[in-house]
Amino acid sequence: MTDLEGCFECCIKCLGGIPYASLIATILLYAGVALFCGCGHEALSGTVNILQTYFEMARTAGDTLDVFTMIDIFKYVIYGIAAAFFVYGILLMVEGFFTTGAIKDLYGDFKITTCGRCVSAWFIMLTYVFMLAWLGVTAFTSLPVYMYFNLWTICRNTTLVEGANLCLDLRQFGIVTIGEEKKICTVSENFLRMCESTELNMTFHLFIVALAGAGAAVIAMVHYLMVLSANWAYVKDACRMQKYEDIKSKEEQELHDIHSTRSKERLNAYT
Repeated sequence: MTDLEGCFECCIKCLGGIPYASLIATILLYAGVALFCGCGHEALSGTVNILQTYFEMARTAGDTLDVFTMIDIFKYVIYGIAAAFFVYGILLMVEGFFTTGAIKDLYGDFKITTCGRCVSAWFIMLTYVFMLAWLGVTAFTSLPVYMYFNLWTICRNTTLVEGANLCLDLRQFGIVTIGEEKKICTVSENFLRMCESTELNMTFHLFIVALAGAGAAVIAMVHYLMVLSANWAYVKDACRMQKYEDIKSKEEQELHDIHSTRSKERLNAYT
């Protein structure tokens, strides 16, 4: 029975040391980054197929910076984002564990130091910068969603209005230069094939999910900011309390020494 009680108390102590707020933020961050990177990568691949198949665009030979080269760059950026935030999520979880341990076991072996507080403040600043970066990524991801929504709306209008002649010019979105005319109209066969294909619908929804993932990453960054700010405030108050307890203990020891010295002097004088 004693072993069971000891095991139960050990489990309760371990569960009490888990930083649940940081854990929730980490899960949300990983989910958002996974959605953004996975769906964004596949949506970019689908965009390449649509441009080559239906808009009859081809890669430019040489080192010319065209839309296909930009898409390849975005793919490499996605790889970097996935790796970087996987590591950053682990670092924030470790920081949460140490901060929680410092607060709950203030007078144990773990001592809160000035370096620890500086690391917490550095994480707050870095997380704030990443939050602004993810806001920019979210705004940037909304652009292809807007483009595909226009294309999807044109496809829908052609089925509702007979004889409508609507055109989509890639120059108005900056995908091609002004000198190139890459325009597709509803009367063309490529446009009808594109609207009937599942590739357009799939790419559009993949960009929407990627946008939702970027939004989830922003929420995770805000959650991390609240957690880190609260932990930093708790650690700062705990440091002050620790200093107060150390001073109080030192004063009590000094009073005890003085009292002991006086008692010995009285005893010697009496003797």
